Amino acid sequence: MGSAKADGIVEAFVKTFRRDYLRLSILPDPDTVLRLLPAWFDDYNTIHPHSALRFPSPAGVRKLSA
Repeated sequence: MGSAKADGIVEAFVKTFRRDYLRLSILPDPDTVLRLLPAWFDDYNTIHPHSALRFPSPAGVRKLSA
């Protein structure tokens, strides 16, 4: 069991991932999910806005910090 903060971060990630990726895709089988995961993670980290970051993506925050 992790810390309450870590657990909350994981729960928020899973909720967002389900809402914005899994539910919006046609997923006929587990192989399709595994094939799509790398692109979803890339999108999540480079394009997808994050409310905890005041809505830029993590890549956007890194670019602004540089």
